[in-house]
Amino acid sequence: MPAGDRIIEIASSPARIALDTGRLVIRRDGMPDSFVPVAEVGTVLLAHPQTIITTPAMQALMSAGASVMVCDSSLLPCGLMLPMSANTLQTQRMLQQVQATLPVHKRLWQQVVRCKIQAQSATLTSLHNDDGGLRLLAVRVQSGDPKNVEATAAVRYWPLLFRDPEFRRRHEAEDQNRLLNYGYAIIRAAMGRAICAAGLHPSLGIHHRSRSNPWCLADDLMEPYRPLIDHEVATLAAEYGRLCPLDPDSKRRLIAVLELRLSVKNKSPETRAVADMIQRTAQSLAKVYAKEADQLEYPHGQLNG
Repeated sequence: MPAGDRIIEIASSPARIALDTGRLVIRRDGMPDSFVPVAEVGTVLLAHPQTIITTPAMQALMSAGASVMVCDSSLLPCGLMLPMSANTLQTQRMLQQVQATLPVHKRLWQQVVRCKIQAQSATLTSLHNDDGGLRLLAVRVQSGDPKNVEATAAVRYWPLLFRDPEFRRRHEAEDQNRLLNYGYAIIRAAMGRAICAAGLHPSLGIHHRSRSNPWCLADDLMEPYRPLIDHEVATLAAEYGRLCPLDPDSKRRLIAVLELRLSVKNKSPETRAVADMIQRTAQSLAKVYAKEADQLEYPHGQLNG
């Protein structure tokens, strides 16, 4: 019996998940109960530390072919429960992922880098009405990015972003880099959850390779979403200076990036939240590996609220 495709994520507030006549019932303090048919569920993501799920609910999910994922304090998945029978989708997708050829990965990395540079262009245009020629640079990205156009774009991008010719992207620096680190961690966690929910293995990257990094694929797919964090950090730096504190208010604003709405396609009225688009990006990669699509799905890049 195939699982459904709905993803239930418990992250923002504690909840209790139980079973009620073939439905999951989700109870939160001060809110009406939510009911979801078990047959519609593909993955349950337990990211809030005070979440409770009952054994009958887990048994029903396993019987329906769904998965249950537990996240750590960084909101990255640390454990995954899969059915021992009834669902071959996870195995099938991971096999397709492993069997993907080098030319496929090079073509995918070209798409990722091109979308990232286009997003950087959109960020600079939004902030300063000048993209420094990045949109034209994006066109030059070839399969696998052998000329490292990504790095060329970065050299132009960072000084323009903060209007500071001395700025360098350094993980350990005590300036805007602290806010960038925090914001990127938020995007990385969201992408990691989406990858696992899509039935893919997060350590098998498209471009990134590291024995010590279990999230290579998340680091690949999140690249075009980084400029959304850059935009908010640049706004904070303009308001409070380069030593803007990483306090509750700045953290709240960086977390809220996941709720921003983006254009799905160029000149399309349809918009979706960043968190939703991240899930669609991961699902689109699974479709590429299954030879059901040839393009990753990323937002057009224009902020809409």
